[in-house]
Amino acid sequence: MLKQQKILIVAPAWVGDAVMSLGLIHRLKQQNPQAEITVLVVPWCEAVFKFCQDVTRVIPLNIPHGVFGMKARWQCAAALKAYQFDVAYVLPNSWKSALIPFLARIPTRIGFTGEMRWGLLTHCLKKATHLPLLVDKYQSLMQTERQENSEFLRPRLAINTNTFEREELLARGSVILDKPVMAFCPGAEYGPAKRWPASYYAMVAQTYVDQGWQIWILGSPKDAAVAEEIVSAVSGQMTNWIGKTSLAEAIYLLSLSKMVVTNDSGLMHVAAALSLPTVALFGSSSPDYTPPLSPLATIMYLKTACSPCFKRECPLIGDAHMKCLTQIWPQQVIETISEKLGSVSIL
Repeated sequence: MLKQQKILIVAPAWVGDAVMSLGLIHRLKQQNPQAEITVLVVPWCEAVFKFCQDVTRVIPLNIPHGVFGMKARWQCAAALKAYQFDVAYVLPNSWKSALIPFLARIPTRIGFTGEMRWGLLTHCLKKATHLPLLVDKYQSLMQTERQENSEFLRPRLAINTNTFEREELLARGSVILDKPVMAFCPGAEYGPAKRWPASYYAMVAQTYVDQGWQIWILGSPKDAAVAEEIVSAVSGQMTNWIGKTSLAEAIYLLSLSKMVVTNDSGLMHVAAALSLPTVALFGSSSPDYTPPLSPLATIMYLKTACSPCFKRECPLIGDAHMKCLTQIWPQQVIETISEKLGSVSIL
């Protein structure tokens, strides 16, 4: 395929998938360093691309989830025409996600078959079922062979500290960086079947608070109840950032941590893209599809007979309920963290 100068990426609407799409952006930029890459994305994922150095601009798509919004799509397409894009990569599989590049008359429009999108896309490709990782599936849209061990395959985020009012942000949480930070990401947007028990997080938190760490809890407002359960069970320095930050601010705060403990979530992928030491807890989902792509990440996954089920809620009852996560014991996580920290002094 010929190199293009002006590229539009229609991005996924989940934070984790948005991070996975960065691999495609890195690869496009490596192939053509002069490319101008614009990302069209829902507002709640916008921050992911603002921290990617290979992105020229980010355009928010202000259409609520589940709303077709034909008028808004027409208006967005009309605005995009001014950029004179050469090619659009449509990463979501929905019919409506391919509509705006079609209405904007972008000459080359590439995406997977998805919801019967012939006509809307000029290059309608079959899903790359031979590639298990989502990050590779996105890059297969370039119709080039994967280059094993290439650095640009791994999503990368870069934090520019000048973008933030650092002291104001830390003051909002009433914290100072006098102790090392361990970040907890105990939520999972998809559902409770992906959440390691709050009581287990609390046991890990107490261990490291007693060793001189401060624990920060990060996530979306939907994680408020889980975060409160953890905080109420721990005596010591805990900072609950839930509901106090934007995604951009949460990403920045995450970058200040020395260790991350997280469920399979969007922030897990952010931690990997920031190259942070991470312990990633998998239960109902599978690390075979969307693992944290970092050599500093350790995956804890029991692969029980019932997993991965990909359910929002565990369908089992009794002792079998949530056993894919409840049988990952806090002491095992503590030992894994200790191994990752090694003999490096944290104080």
